[in-house]
Amino acid sequence: MMQLLELMPLVAFFTAYKFSGTALQLGDFHYQLEGIYGATAVLMLATVLQVIIVWLWKRKVEKRLWWLVGAVLAFGTATLLFHDQRFIQWKPTIFNWVLAVILLGSHLFTRQNLIQRMLGDQLQLPDFICTRLTWIWSAYFLLVGALNLVVAFYFSESFWVSYKLWSAVGFTLVMSILTAMLLMPYLKVDTSTVNTPSDHTPKS
Repeated sequence: MMQLLELMPLVAFFTAYKFSGTALQLGDFHYQLEGIYGATAVLMLATVLQVIIVWLWKRKVEKRLWWLVGAVLAFGTATLLFHDQRFIQWKPTIFNWVLAVILLGSHLFTRQNLIQRMLGDQLQLPDFICTRLTWIWSAYFLLVGALNLVVAFYFSESFWVSYKLWSAVGFTLVMSILTAMLLMPYLKVDTSTVNTPSDHTPKS
């Protein structure tokens, strides 16, 4: 359920871009979608709405989601103020690279692996599995960030918007399966409350 919820802002962004030129009206409020800029405004609104839904559902919001909201609002505001889509195109790269640095920094410079911290008492993993997951997810975040730049600056804007949505779906599926395969031997009988690191993957 959380995976689907975290895709909501991306779906809204993609849909708003595809319906560029459409006028939205609610009472006295009127707004016309204008390409990447209209889609960016919708992305910002949808991300804030996502946080509200998560809070109403779980009565708490993870730090990672707060960081995501901050990044979307910061880069989205810059995109709209300067009328320059490069800000919102850089956002996924910077966000993913920061996550990679945090994961590696926690592993290399603290006593407890960050992935084990996220799992808490729900699942105790051997150190070598935590290390393996850390390097895999760090490499994933670095790769996703790099691919985003390649697509953003060497392909059309329309292609990048589509890539942003479908790559999130595809990469998340692949990483969820890979993570599950690594965790499978260590899962307890009751796994209904276990969150894998894939639950913490950024989508926007």
